[in-house]
Amino acid sequence: MAKVLYIQASPRKERSKSSQVAVSFLESYQKLHPGDTVETFNVFEQHLPNFDGFAVKAKYSIMHGKDHTEQERQAWNAIEKMIDHFKDADKYLFSLPMWNFGIPYRLKQYVDILVQPGYTFSADENGYEGLVKNKPALLIYARGGAYPEGADVDLQKKYMELILGFMGFQNIRSIVVEPTLHGNPEEIQRMLEESIRKVHLLAEKF
Repeated sequence: MAKVLYIQASPRKERSKSSQVAVSFLESYQKLHPGDTVETFNVFEQHLPNFDGFAVKAKYSIMHGKDHTEQERQAWNAIEKMIDHFKDADKYLFSLPMWNFGIPYRLKQYVDILVQPGYTFSADENGYEGLVKNKPALLIYARGGAYPEGADVDLQKKYMELILGFMGFQNIRSIVVEPTLHGNPEEIQRMLEESIRKVHLLAEKF
C-alpha cells in the first residue's frame, strides 16, 4: 500500500484548473489503486513554519556543529516535522498555477522549508546528491497564457523540475494546462478535457 501526497498550490480550490485536473487524476488513481491512501496538503491552508531568523540560525548551527538555543531548537523542530511529513510519502502529486511566470509564494515557502542539507540533499567535495529517491512525482501546471516548451519566461515548470531533481527525484511527469484565460470558452473546455484524458492514462502506471 502506497501513500500519495497531493500538494495543492492554488487558493482557488475547485475554480483552479490545475486542481480540477489533479482531482480527476486522483479519481482514476483511487479506482485503480484502492489500497493506496491519498493526503491532500494545500499550502494555502496549512500552517507553514516561517523560515526566519531562528530557523536560519539553527540551520547554520547544524552546519557548523554548534549547539542550538531553545528558540532555535523549537524553530528547527517545526522544520524537521514538515520535512519528515513530506518524505513519509511514496508518491507525489503537485497542482500549481503560474504566478508572475513562476510559482505561488506559499509553494516557494514550502520548498524553502523542505530543501535542507542532510535531509533532502547532501553536499560534499564531489558535489550535491539528492536524498529523496525512487519516488515518482506528477506535476500539473496551469497557465493563463500559452508558452512554448522551454520558453525563457517559464519559471514555473523549469523551477519545479530543477528543484525536485536537486532533491533526488528522477521520475517526474508533467501535464501543462494552457491557456486557461486566452481563447473562447469552447476551446478552453476542450483543452481542459484533453488534459483530463492525459492524466487518466497516467493513473494506471503512476
